[in-house]
This record gives sequence, structure tokens and C-alpha cells, in this order.
Amino acid sequence: MNLRDKLRGLLVRVYARRVEGHLDHASVPEHIGVIMDGNRRWAKAAGSSTVHGHRAGAEKIEEFLGWCDETDVKVVTLWLLSTDNFDRPRDELGPLLDIIDGVVRTLAEDGRWRVHHVGTRDLLPAGMQQTLKQAEESTAHVDGIVVNVAIGYGGRQEIADAVRSMLADAQDKGVSMAELAESVDVDMIGRHLYTGAQPDPDLVIRTSGEQRLSGFMLWQTAHSEYYFCEVFWPAFRKVDFLRALRDYAARHRRYGG
Repeated sequence: MNLRDKLRGLLVRVYARRVEGHLDHASVPEHIGVIMDGNRRWAKAAGSSTVHGHRAGAEKIEEFLGWCDETDVKVVTLWLLSTDNFDRPRDELGPLLDIIDGVVRTLAEDGRWRVHHVGTRDLLPAGMQQTLKQAEESTAHVDGIVVNVAIGYGGRQEIADAVRSMLADAQDKGVSMAELAESVDVDMIGRHLYTGAQPDPDLVIRTSGEQRLSGFMLWQTAHSEYYFCEVFWPAFRKVDFLRALRDYAARHRRYGG
């Protein structure tokens, strides 16, 4: 690292401390959703392989959760694998699934996070399904940030699964379709989503400069605030995170009003 890079790094750290010092923890979002985009483009820009990009993105996760812990965030949803990602070439998808499996194991072994899976497990390899089950069971007692790992996740699929769960629940209770139709409301559907009784995301961060949700938590983000960051996910810094929180704190949330 040359002198210019060292000075730039020092200035960024000083600036980050200044932003953090002015951060009002009472205005920090309770639930942050993260669309961790740009692993492949980061790797290409660095002249490296796609797999290396995914590994670098995976390594960023625990650092990011540490920042969330420092600022009193309660719930984090990490979009690790969408339903559309299963269409990727096998030579990319296989290593990516292995990396994600390792992420879940690492989160569970850390001891600070309560891991919860959101997504369709039926699409996942049997080994990963077992990893998710063990991670949820082994961290159920943890009094820390709830970390939703969105794996095999799609927003439309989640709503379809919620309706299916609601219908199955009504059948188990002997409720007729007419009675169910009469009682269905927003809260009932919400209770059958993957996130269940969790609060909806207050803030959604997407890296890499893309300005779209791509189906991320379509139901839950109806009143969320969005922060789009130009930096690729593996290069996402604490100062970028703090800027997102500062931007969120400066907004006046209207909740559709």
C-alpha cells in the first residue's frame, strides 16, 4: 500500500468516526434489509474470478453485522440467493451454494446472532436444508440481532407461500372457504410470511448502484426507506453504512400518508 492509499484510508476512518459521533441512536432503523449486489462486477474489476467475488462478499457479512450491533439494529435481512439465481451456470451456482452454506455455519457458530431462514427450502440441496435447520435450532436462544438469511428467496414466491400456508391453516382448523374469505385481511397474510411477527424493514440498502428491489420483500417494504449505494458489496465500508443511517435519520417517514 502506497502513501496515498494510507492517507486516504486514514481520512476515511476519521470521517467515519465523525459521522458516527453525530449519529442519533434513537433514529437508527430497527430492521435493515440488504441487497448485497456487485460481487461479480467487483471481481471482474479486480481481474479476479466470480467465485473470488462471492467469497469476498461472504467475508463482508460478519463485518457488516458488527456495525449493525454497534448501532443497536435489531433485525437484519441478508439476501444471499434469489430464486432467479438458480438459473445461473452450474460452474458458478455450485461454488456459490457452498459459500452460502459456509456463511450460515459461520453465523451460527459466532454466538452473537439468531439465525432465521427466509425462502423456499424445497429448492435447496438437502445438505443446505440441514445446515439451515441446525443453525436455527442452535441459535434460537441467542439474545442478539435476528439475522434473516434469505436463501432461495423471491418476493412473489413468498406471497404465494403465505397464501398457501393461510389456506392450509384454515383447512386444519375446519374453517370454510367462505369464512376464510370473510376474515382475510392484511394482518392475516402478514402473519404467514417468512418473517412472521417480525417488524417490517425500516431501511433497505442496495449496493452496486442498481436502483430497483428485484422482488426483495415486496410485501414488507411497502413503507420502507431505500438507500442505493454505488459501491460494490465486497467494497462496502463502515463509512458507507453510516452514511446510509445518516440519510435515513434525515428523512421524514410518511407511511403512505
